[in-house]
Amino acid sequence: MLQSFLDTLIGNYNDKQIKRIGNALPEINKREHDFQALSDEQLKAKFAEWKKELTENPELLEKKTNEILAGIKNAARRLVGHKYDVRGKEMVWEMIPYDVQLIGGLVLNEGKIAEMKTGEGKTLVSTLPVILNALCGKGVHVVTVNDYLAQRDAEWMRPIYEFCGLTMGIIVHGVNNEERKAAYAADITYGTNNEFGFDYLRDNMAQSSKEQVQRELHFAIVDEVDSILIDEARTPLIISAPAEESTDKYLQYSKVMQSLTNEEDYTIDLKQKAVHLTETGVKKLEGLLGIDNMFADGGFEAVHHVENALKARVVMQKDQDYVVRDGQVIIVDEFTGRLMPGRRFSDGLHQAMEAKEGVDIQRESKTLATVTFQNYFRLYTKLAGMTGTAETEAEEFAKIYRLDTLSIPTNKPVVRQDLPDKIFKNERGKLKTLVAEIKRLNANGQPALIGTVNIDKSEQISAFLTESGIKHEVLNAKQHEREAEIVANAGQPGAVTIATNMAGRGTDIKLGKGVKEAGGLAILGTERHESRRIDNQLRGRAGRQGDPGFTQFYVAMTDSLMRRFGGETMEKMMERMGLPEDEAIQNKMISKSVENAQKKIEGFHFDARKHVVQYDDVMNIHREKIYARRRKLLSSDAILEDLEVMIKELGEQIVHNNAPSQNHDNTWDTDEIAKAVNAIYYDLEAPIEADELESFQHRDELVETVQNYLLSGWDKKQDEFPEEVVDEVSKHVTLRSIDQLWLEHIDEMTHLRDRVALSGYAQKDPVMEYKAEAFKMFGRLLNNIRLTAVGNLFRVHFKERPPTPPKKDLSNLQTNDAQINQTLEDTGEFGVGETKGADGLSRQQRRAQDRKK
Repeated sequence: MLQSFLDTLIGNYNDKQIKRIGNALPEINKREHDFQALSDEQLKAKFAEWKKELTENPELLEKKTNEILAGIKNAARRLVGHKYDVRGKEMVWEMIPYDVQLIGGLVLNEGKIAEMKTGEGKTLVSTLPVILNALCGKGVHVVTVNDYLAQRDAEWMRPIYEFCGLTMGIIVHGVNNEERKAAYAADITYGTNNEFGFDYLRDNMAQSSKEQVQRELHFAIVDEVDSILIDEARTPLIISAPAEESTDKYLQYSKVMQSLTNEEDYTIDLKQKAVHLTETGVKKLEGLLGIDNMFADGGFEAVHHVENALKARVVMQKDQDYVVRDGQVIIVDEFTGRLMPGRRFSDGLHQAMEAKEGVDIQRESKTLATVTFQNYFRLYTKLAGMTGTAETEAEEFAKIYRLDTLSIPTNKPVVRQDLPDKIFKNERGKLKTLVAEIKRLNANGQPALIGTVNIDKSEQISAFLTESGIKHEVLNAKQHEREAEIVANAGQPGAVTIATNMAGRGTDIKLGKGVKEAGGLAILGTERHESRRIDNQLRGRAGRQGDPGFTQFYVAMTDSLMRRFGGETMEKMMERMGLPEDEAIQNKMISKSVENAQKKIEGFHFDARKHVVQYDDVMNIHREKIYARRRKLLSSDAILEDLEVMIKELGEQIVHNNAPSQNHDNTWDTDEIAKAVNAIYYDLEAPIEADELESFQHRDELVETVQNYLLSGWDKKQDEFPEEVVDEVSKHVTLRSIDQLWLEHIDEMTHLRDRVALSGYAQKDPVMEYKAEAFKMFGRLLNNIRLTAVGNLFRVHFKERPPTPPKKDLSNLQTNDAQINQTLEDTGEFGVGETKGADGLSRQQRRAQDRKK
């Protein structure tokens, strides 16, 4: 009763929305009729005029939507009969948008999901909002499920885009950076969800703005939106790379550390679990390692190994932070005290600890960047989608993506018959009856499409058909182009095609000569899928554009879905009834129980995806802030001003860590403040003394003093060299600090999620625990970025510019991960005398004057 009421309510809402949107049709069709009086050149000039207006003022799009849609429809009419090539085959344009297709285009333009049945022309419908939004000059992305469909649809729709004066690019696997950049610069870009997502991650790993390929994420239309935003949303996009360097280096640096002594060569900060080299320690290490300046040579490689080896030796304590068991270093969880086998510290620290303990040193892969599809697609200013089956997932689209779903009426009534399930006692009886039905259809010249849930089932049924002498084709969603050809022929007389659920998706099955008279396409499902939506996709293969056909599922009590929900009990009941194994029953109660089982599983998967999003939403805040900082760093010329802010923040951080109260009292530790400042800037002629700091009564005064001390030291350091040199080195060093610490943060957040999963046993909400701890961890990350970047910049010496290393192609990250584990390119040593401006003042003196202002 309640469900019936809800269905009526939803139906009324859908009808009202379609009616509202459909009110635009009379104006569109009238304007389209008027445009027929224009010449081709005049209509093309109109599109050029619209593009100029909308590029300058995108807000005009809403006002001009109907007029432009009329122009697009008229352009399609003019193209009828036009011959062109699509993937080596000659095509003839014969598409003019129907009224229901115009409604679909308007729904998509509003940033909604349009549910359109198979054969209703979704590919043509997508061109309407694509052209509308591409005219705004910000780029439109059309997202498909595989490379074949991206190329086919782009080439298929190319004539109308070209008529409208728009450029188009295609992103597929294997395209290099220059080609990607050109494709993204086009008005319209076709590609797969993976390619768009990985390009976003790669752009945020780029070492210069020239390596970045994407523009702003303006508008995306996702074809097969349920497949991409629901089915593929369970697994995040991950870029990783295996460690390339020899493990011998870890042993070398571990041995060198034994020559260093506490206080003289390094200082330990137990609060931060950090260790800092002194000037004496740096000089000693440079001598031991045989290098002139380890803060320049080899892109800071030596510094990275030294820091890890030193931390492993003096900070990480055996039987407290880790234990050694069976030749392995196993981490001890700092919160629970439990051993965590399988977990490893990131960025080489674990290998440094293995070298320290003399056990086998293992290489490992690093996660370099990751994002869920949910959070990637939510980055677009406007998002829309199309599918033949979205109704069952409407709640998830609304809750996760804030997307409304509307069902678009069909151009012609659907006359396909969806017959009740045939239910069998066991698998053998089901297949025996299925093969008999296929034989009957084949003899009558009626084509049959047999849907399976996996490849094993496809091969099993194929063997049965081969044994019975029935010619057939098998599709398993591997070779997309070949499958599209087979599916396109699946409607020919007597054709028998076995397909897994996703095989050949995106290709219509058109009926051959005489097939309508034979009853149309028969769809036979070999078992129910976990999702009603996948079953509906299979049903939707038949009955396109008012064609006849029927669908029916063959269900056995031994099917995996049935076994999970009482199938064994029903099987025994059927045995007691003495029912032959190849005799089917049709029972509404059983069919209802199947649907209820599907709803339960769908709910379970929805909760799992929602769970992924809840965690990634936290990580997404961190990711966006770090990526924004990187983008600003790559595109800005104001790095030195930003560094001054970082130095001030670091000074404040040092004071607040060691002087918690506002007024001077016994909580102030001026020794630690002096030690921390001198550890950052150790090559001072006169290091800061704790006694100097004891005279201050208010913390604000102390903060200002430490800040000015660090700033004056930085001014003096950078004033000796050309500003463009300091700017270049500062960018590289800061970028490297961000990237290195961000990778560690990704790893730590993954382990945090594993740890809080146990909170449920303590009656705590794991997500809330994750959020609270993640907030603290992100604060520590920002502090560490400041400390690392500023510390390295204070230590670097500039003498001469090194040769620029060859640029590495970032386009193959997801398949050639080893290539992206690149180190920071050599910052080198640059050297010239002090430079002064026309006013006779050095840059240091001018900056000091500016700060006083």
